[in-house]
Amino acid sequence: VQLQASGGGLVQAGGSLRLSCAASEGTFSSYVMGWFRQAPGKEREFVAAIGWSAGSTYYADSLKGRFTISRDNAKSTVYLQMNSLRPEDTAVYYCAARNWYGTTWHEGGSYGYWGQGTLVTVSS
Repeated sequence: VQLQASGGGLVQAGGSLRLSCAASEGTFSSYVMGWFRQAPGKEREFVAAIGWSAGSTYYADSLKGRFTISRDNAKSTVYLQMNSLRPEDTAVYYCAARNWYGTTWHEGGSYGYWGQGTLVTVSS
């Protein structure tokens, strides 16, 4: 599967953005999809993940309530709605896919496919 992330940009603190990640090739509905981010000078961190049918979601504790992951299997796209953005949310955001369910959705190493990343910059 190939992944193309989009939707990043510059936003003021308190604003919102919605990221999209479109998948091509493969059977999108059979992939667990995740979002990760990497801020300058920091390690990549888990943001959120969603199961095959969107019935199951999982979030980094620090982001619960502000970020929402969703997917549209008919459009082969996963979304990340980000609200109440803070300067510390500034990072390159990556979408990722894996073709097995399991439980380690927060582990980036468990994903076999990655998009190119989209930059989110939150100004104070």
